[in-house]
Amino acid sequence: VQLQASGGGSVTPGGSLRPSCSTSGLSWNEYAIGWFRQASGKEREWVSGLGAGPGITPYRESIEDRFTSSRGNAEKTVYLQMDNLTPEDTAVYYCAAARGLALLQRTPEYWGQGTLVTVSS
Repeated sequence: VQLQASGGGSVTPGGSLRPSCSTSGLSWNEYAIGWFRQASGKEREWVSGLGAGPGITPYRESIEDRFTSSRGNAEKTVYLQMDNLTPEDTAVYYCAAARGLALLQRTPEYWGQGTLVTVSS
């Protein structure tokens, strides 16, 4: 199983980015996939997650109105549309997978490498 995150970059405050997480070898219809982030000097924190089927997408409270997760089932890729970015969003963003949203938030089974997002003026 491989998860490959990409699409980070550098933007100014108020800008947008759309990282993606492509998967291979994963039972796509059995896994929830989501995003975590880790800022320099801080612990990794959960950002958002998507279950394998339709349902509510939970987001971290501080980003709920600015970030949107989506699943591209045909390409087995998860996207994180990030709008109105602030310097506090600067971090390495990781994608992860687990058999269910609850497990995803607590103990992901698979991790991708990170993609760096920098928000600075």
